[in-house]
Order: sequence, then C-alpha cells, then structure tokens
Amino acid sequence: MHKKKVLCVICARSGSKRLKNKNLKNLFGKPLIYHTIKQAISSKIFDKVVFSSDSDKLREMATKFGALSWFKRPKKFSNDKAAKMPVIRHATLEAEKKFKYKFDFICDLDVTSPLRKVNDITRAFRKLKKSNQDMLISGNKARKNPFFNMIQKKGKNSIKLVIKPKKFFVRTQDAPLVYELNASIYFWKREACFRQIGPFCKKTFFYEMPYKRSIDIDTISDFKLVEFFGKNAEKF
Repeated sequence: MHKKKVLCVICARSGSKRLKNKNLKNLFGKPLIYHTIKQAISSKIFDKVVFSSDSDKLREMATKFGALSWFKRPKKFSNDKAAKMPVIRHATLEAEKKFKYKFDFICDLDVTSPLRKVNDITRAFRKLKKSNQDMLISGNKARKNPFFNMIQKKGKNSIKLVIKPKKFFVRTQDAPLVYELNASIYFWKREACFRQIGPFCKKTFFYEMPYKRSIDIDTISDFKLVEFFGKNAEKF
C-alpha cells in the first residue's frame, strides 16, 4: 500500500481592486504570502507545496520562503473574474507532470486567511483522511443569521428575510445555528477536486474555526482586524 501523496496549492495573483497589492502587503514584518507558506511547510503533511501566480515578483518571493513555483499562471486564470477551481486544477496537473506521479489529496490554503494555526491544517486533514467524505471545508459560526437578521430587498421599498422561518424568532440564539465559510482551508480527494461543480462536493466535511482565526482579508478594515487579533491572540 503506497503512502498517500498530499499536495498543497497556494494561490496569489498580482493586483487587487479593494486592497491594492494585498498579497505583497507586510503583515507582522513579512509579506502576506509568507505566513501561509510557512504554515503549510510547518504542518509536515504535504509532499509538495506549490505556489501559483501570474506575478514573477510573488513567485520569486514564494520560492525564497520555501514554496515551489516553476510555472507561471496563465492569463485566462488570472483576471478578476477567474474562478479558483481551474487555478487549483491547473497547478495540480503542472505538479503531477513535473513530479511524475498523481496526488491522492489536494489542499488549498488562502493567503488572505493568515490567522489559521498549523494544527488547524493537520486536524482538518486527519478528519478527511479518516472519512469516506470527498472534501473538507472550513468556517466559523456566523455573526448574522438568515433566519433572524439577514434580509433581501424585494423591491424599492420592501424587504424580506433571506430564509422565511416557520415561526418568528425573537432572539438570535433561538434561530437555527448557521455558519459562514472562512476561505481558510480546503481539502479534496483528488477525484473529487476534478469533478466538483459548485462551491463544495455532496460529501463534504466541515471544520469549525473560531472567528478570531477566520478573518479573510479583502479590505483595509479586514487587514487591521487581522493585525489586531494576531497581536492579541492570547487575550481572546
């Protein structure tokens, strides 16, 4: 029985509309991409840690930090409207071509979610590896609830709850518990990764993380929150 091969794909493209050059932005004295690369390497569960980018500067930095980045991401996978799954599949195929074997598990760690712990990665992988599920995805308890205080606009002067409950809830804690995906950790069995349609597979595990490790950097406000929780992690 062969040892299962595990690939980590870390993706970061050049440019960013909401927070300019966020993947190059310094966090705790290091570029943002550094933290996720080091977490992946420190977990010691990956046979290869591959970095996918359209930026030569980012690729050079990623290599310096210990990731492998011998290919440049094609332009069709690098624009604002490009989906993430084709990028992960492209990097996987490039890695399998280079190393001449197929991986059994594939992981995607978003660089914009740098507050995860190394043991979040290892625990998540163990959970999927021991299961008959096809995928694992991480998230945290939602701060807003579609049964209670999340609405849609029906028209110019009308609103409705995102989910219409059978009964009216007067307190958030009485409404069904819901979670939000935190764009931090994704694991797939290889076959599931290449056949997935939509945000997740039918047989998907959920790995819960606390909010203080779940902030996904998209704006300067998110970046400031990450700095705050990173510096004050022991207080919360």
